[in-house]
Amino acid sequence: MRGGMGNMNNMMKQMQKMQKKMMEAQDALHEKTFEATSGGGMVKVVANGKKEIVDVEIKEEAVDPDDVEMLQDLILAATNEVLKQIDDETNNTMGQFTKGLNIPGF
Repeated sequence: MRGGMGNMNNMMKQMQKMQKKMMEAQDALHEKTFEATSGGGMVKVVANGKKEIVDVEIKEEAVDPDDVEMLQDLILAATNEVLKQIDDETNNTMGQFTKGLNIPGF
């Protein structure tokens, strides 16, 4: 009986260590910033690891009142790219903790 409880306690300790490492990795990811550009650098979007857009820079030459759609497309392209970068980094960082596990949401 006692051996089973020891194994269970050991497993719980390992799970707690893994949980702590996951939280530290997630916190580090949230602190990172990511940036993407479009239109040859005419539009730049910066986001943090929480997928919050923290800055948008638009060069003056990208603003053409006769072609607002182009500017909208450039903003969308840069925003989608920066969000993809965050997703990729999240999968790479957090995936090390969930390899081989089928956990919904990870």
